[in-house]
Amino acid sequence: MELVGSLTSLRSALTEANFPLALPDRAGAQQAIRQIVTQLDDYVLPRLVNLEAPLLAVVGGSTGAGKSTLVNSLIGRVVSQPGVIRPTTRSPVLVHNPDDARWFDSDRVLPGLIRSRVSSQDQRSLQLVAEPTLPAGLAILDAPDIDSVVKENRVLAAQLLDAADLWLFVTSAARYADAVPWGFLRTAAERGSSISVVLDRVPPGAMGVVPADLGRMMSSNGLADAPLFAIPETIVDDLGLLPDTAVAPVRTYLATLAADKDAKQRVVQRTLDGAIGSLVQRAPEVANALDSQREVAEQLAGDAQKAFLEAARAISVQSADGTLLRGEVLSRWHDYVGTGDLMRSLDRGVSRLRDRIAGFFTGSSQRAEQVGVAAGSGLESLVNAEAAAAAERAVIAWKANPAGRELLARYPDLMTPGDDLAASTARTIREWQSDVLELVSEEGKGKRTSARIAALSVNGVGAALMLVIFFNTGGITGAEGGVAVGTTVLAQRLLESVFGDEAVRKLATTAKEDLDARIEGLMAGELVRFTRVIDQLGIAPDAAGYVRQAALQVERARQPGAAQLGAFTGGPPALSDSGSPGLTSGEMPRELAGTMNPGTEILEGELVYDDRQGEW
Repeated sequence: MELVGSLTSLRSALTEANFPLALPDRAGAQQAIRQIVTQLDDYVLPRLVNLEAPLLAVVGGSTGAGKSTLVNSLIGRVVSQPGVIRPTTRSPVLVHNPDDARWFDSDRVLPGLIRSRVSSQDQRSLQLVAEPTLPAGLAILDAPDIDSVVKENRVLAAQLLDAADLWLFVTSAARYADAVPWGFLRTAAERGSSISVVLDRVPPGAMGVVPADLGRMMSSNGLADAPLFAIPETIVDDLGLLPDTAVAPVRTYLATLAADKDAKQRVVQRTLDGAIGSLVQRAPEVANALDSQREVAEQLAGDAQKAFLEAARAISVQSADGTLLRGEVLSRWHDYVGTGDLMRSLDRGVSRLRDRIAGFFTGSSQRAEQVGVAAGSGLESLVNAEAAAAAERAVIAWKANPAGRELLARYPDLMTPGDDLAASTARTIREWQSDVLELVSEEGKGKRTSARIAALSVNGVGAALMLVIFFNTGGITGAEGGVAVGTTVLAQRLLESVFGDEAVRKLATTAKEDLDARIEGLMAGELVRFTRVIDQLGIAPDAAGYVRQAALQVERARQPGAAQLGAFTGGPPALSDSGSPGLTSGEMPRELAGTMNPGTEILEGELVYDDRQGEW
């Protein structure tokens, strides 16, 4: 059946939904999933596969409304022990005809409850009671209180009502206007569930007032078609059972549904169609919450990415604006190149410098290497400082988001740079400097160029190239800026004397681009610490789409399926003039015989109130 397949797909999409981030709509979505999946497992899928299964009438209501007393009175013996001490904690009781045992011994419905043939205090247990006087095709389930002070009782009561073909909702004359029962009744009306209401313990003097008032409330809340049975306040017998005449209309109503295949099918189809429609309507809530999870995860990842992109950009700028040409770098360079005659000779032209370059150097290759070490050390400090600042910016952005705060609490190491950052930075800078020297060597393979490089040393030329790279824009000022400018001019002239103008520009561009790429790699490595946390959440980007598509498939399959199965969209079926379609009162078991006038809304013994006419 297409409808079963689409509902199964919806169930799969919902159970795979993941809500790892602490967002405001997470709890509601998770609850919606639990409710939808539970109703699919407990009722919708089993009922679709077994439309011929007995009608399950669940008796629910408020604490002390008389649910167990009603069930026992309908059967004619005590099958469900009424609770005296509140809250009552015991297993729900399901009464069925012995011929229908196969439908309930298995986990066809309510698969999460353990079957038992004895009373239990375990709420996970379902007590099964075989009762020969109950018509075949009908089962009655006594559920816990919907307003119990015990949360587990309330949850189980709601679960059992969701598994019902028919709600037999019991309230009392003293509590019929309470908020909790009406919350359930409105839900039933919204879902289009088949429901009947039993108004219990009505004082004789109030029989002309209270049922009529409840009838008006039902009409104004979408339950105008729901039968209302009024049971007068009366004395119970030694077993705690109500007089047979008090519950006869309810017996007759249930027996008629069990005996009339068409009436039963209409009740089942109405509830089934309403349940499926409710599932489809609740699915978007889950999909929207999944969208929120994805959007917030993307926002958190984006915030972290922006922080480290900014760090890479800042390093790129500061490694070219003269920031690094300070202190030890300049000192080591001056130790290497010397002063005086070399600076003055630069004014005489590069051509004369090429002929006399070797004579100007008082330094050695070792001193040139020290320039590189000092430059590398300064670059490392810059990278580590910017990486730490980026991590701080990412953390601040995450702290502004409740979901981000939760993640930081779970992963506190994110609030500081990675343990291996310093080592990775040092290794990256050394590798870059090594490649700079390799770049110089490759560019100077010609004989004349090789000789000039030999005069300066590869380390010296490489150091000069690094200094040129570090002062492309002239970002520092003052006395130190003047020294840096002079230093850079000297390095530039030295390189031009070896390679020529165009080659120097090419070397500087290549080396700077390589440095920037390596720095971006370092920042990406730090960013991964944040994005890995997001990835580990397991938020599927298309999860919401799966839920929406599955719900759409259910809705499409539901329409032709509902027409084919004759889905019932009106109220519970009215009886014929004889009191029962296809079954007269004389043919009924004595215990279930009774009368119900056609078209009535409130039934009690011999007194009947017609809500449409407004009279008894």
